[in-house]
Amino acid sequence: MPLGYRYGYAFDPTYILVVIGALVSIVASMRVKSTFHKYSGVRSRSNMTGAQAAQRVLNSAGIFDVRIQHVAGSLTDHYNPKNKTLNLSDDVYGSSSVAAVGVAAHECGHAIQHQKGYSPLQIRSALVPVANFGSAAAWPLIILGMVLGGAGSTMCKIGIVFFSAAVLFQLVTLPVEFNASRRAVRILGDTGILSEQELPYTRKVLKAAALTYVAGAAAAILQLLRLLLLFGGRDND
Repeated sequence: MPLGYRYGYAFDPTYILVVIGALVSIVASMRVKSTFHKYSGVRSRSNMTGAQAAQRVLNSAGIFDVRIQHVAGSLTDHYNPKNKTLNLSDDVYGSSSVAAVGVAAHECGHAIQHQKGYSPLQIRSALVPVANFGSAAAWPLIILGMVLGGAGSTMCKIGIVFFSAAVLFQLVTLPVEFNASRRAVRILGDTGILSEQELPYTRKVLKAAALTYVAGAAAAILQLLRLLLLFGGRDND
């Protein structure tokens, strides 16, 4: 009998997994925002903006077909491999802080991964539609399975499999993000965009950003564990 039934609906001990995942994600989000804000006040000696640094990083890597553009929002920076655009947020595009330069270079790291055919990035890109479908379909299937066949029904288990695809996407994302940050720091140093004294500041910003992906993966794994505890058992009449 699944734990949700064993203990009743008044108290479901598996909720602690959801709470832990949420807390980890909140702490990671707060950390990246505070770290980025702190080093946004430190202007780079080169006085290059995020957009200018990104252009130089791309050119130094032999990439000339990626368009750099400004997007609204805070820390909404991303690289789009479909149309080869490097999208930099309000806090990064026109800022010359070491934080902005680091984030811009990180996104360039993804463009370089794309150019070089970096395997984890290709796997992640292939998983995007699967993960999107899985995360959207998982809960409807689980709920429908509960109504029609009980907590251990085949439909519930299919829902768990679909949710697992979203978890897999989170896990594959980790090496992609870590690698992009390593590339960013190395190129910023090699090109002289940041000095040896400035690079540690950028490392702290990128490390804090990486922790948000670790937190997201941890939260997804905990949610999957909860689903397995609740709905992964034998069929229940």
